[in-house]
Amino acid sequence: MFDPVVYLADRLSGLIDTLDPDRVTGAHARELWAAFDRVERLGAAGKTLLARRLGDVHQADRAGVKTAAEELARLGGTTTGVARDALETSKRLADLPGVQAAVRRGDLSTTQAALVSSAAAADHSAEQRLLDMASTASLSELREECARVRATADPDPEATNRRLHAGRRLRRFRDADGAWTLTGKGTPQAGAGFNTVLDPIIDEIFRAARAAGRQEPHEAYAFDALMILADRACGRRDGSSSADGTTGRSATHVVEASGHGDGSGGRVDSGSAPASGQSDTPPPQRRLNERYLALLRVDVEALRRGGVTGDQLCEISGVGPVPVTVARDLLGHAVLKLVITRGIDVCNVTHLGRGPTAAQRIALAWTSPGCTVEGCARTRVEYDHRLDWKDTRHTRLDELDPLCAYHHDLRTRLRWALVPGHGKRPLVPPDDPRHPRHQRSEPRRTPAARGRARPVSGRTRPRDPPRRK
Repeated sequence: MFDPVVYLADRLSGLIDTLDPDRVTGAHARELWAAFDRVERLGAAGKTLLARRLGDVHQADRAGVKTAAEELARLGGTTTGVARDALETSKRLADLPGVQAAVRRGDLSTTQAALVSSAAAADHSAEQRLLDMASTASLSELREECARVRATADPDPEATNRRLHAGRRLRRFRDADGAWTLTGKGTPQAGAGFNTVLDPIIDEIFRAARAAGRQEPHEAYAFDALMILADRACGRRDGSSSADGTTGRSATHVVEASGHGDGSGGRVDSGSAPASGQSDTPPPQRRLNERYLALLRVDVEALRRGGVTGDQLCEISGVGPVPVTVARDLLGHAVLKLVITRGIDVCNVTHLGRGPTAAQRIALAWTSPGCTVEGCARTRVEYDHRLDWKDTRHTRLDELDPLCAYHHDLRTRLRWALVPGHGKRPLVPPDDPRHPRHQRSEPRRTPAARGRARPVSGRTRPRDPPRRK
């Protein structure tokens, strides 16, 4: 039935292979772009319509991922959040014939379909109006109107507020450029309360920048204000002090306030940046309170030399790579104390308890900050013994794999296993040919291991080697 889809995909692949943008006129390029955009929307429409069915047939124990959204994200190369939105949109379309027809025609983008279907599901009478608006309004305008429709149709705003509170979250991750990125969501009142604290500081920073002749985006000032709040939480008011007595002032401004972060009665210090233009070099980092040290992944030689070479590392676990000079500034002498007092090579630690020691946990955080399973981004992990502890009665660093709760359950309950190796790698079911049980072979015995032979039923076989204790 759908063989033509495969044929069209192959034809489209051939067209793309011969496409030379530099040989297309401007008018033709615009026409082609519109055609490809419609193709993209139609392709997204097919994926959206099918998402519900994929969710219905998802089996966590067979797919290797816990939820249907995670499976779709892996198949489509998107985030779990995007895949979850596609699933929810697909389910809503069954009761929204107008939106479904627009999706099938390719009139709506994936984002538009998610917004309109969500609002129309709350108020069916607004369906056509929102579809008409989607053809002319900007995405931000459509988003605001859909939010109004949902709020107006909400039969229990208190329950919605509790749901928003239950779904509150704050994420920290690296973007494609390697920058530390922070995103959060919560109730509107939580955001309003946060803004009443942050906005006065942003305004002070803006006034200081304008007085100094600097101009930066509002988002940059907001980030500076957030860092000032963090400084105050650590007991500092200006974020400019340094343990070695230097000023450490950054090219961005520093706000000192005598209150508790409300921005009132504050004093603005415009810093040492030149009045004209913006510095091309990033400002030096503020020194953090040593009570709140992050796990620093840095080679000792790189720390001594002042830079990394080859495959050496210098990064803050969970945040991203940093220059060695920044690592020194952030952690000061604490790093040197850690290096000096590490005592032994943690890779050789073995103890008789069931759980890893503190030294082993630190080493595992170095080698595997999150779940070991390929494609899993969870960072809350359990430590799995490759060889059952009940058999070995010891915990060795090279026999531990950090696994999230879901993948640890697959490993212990259904006998899934990581493919042989180290680091990030697939977790496969028992019938997968990559499963370790399909790759085990009898070890070749050396003459020393064979020992003395003894007769057994008219034959001889080597004596079993002694069991390891």
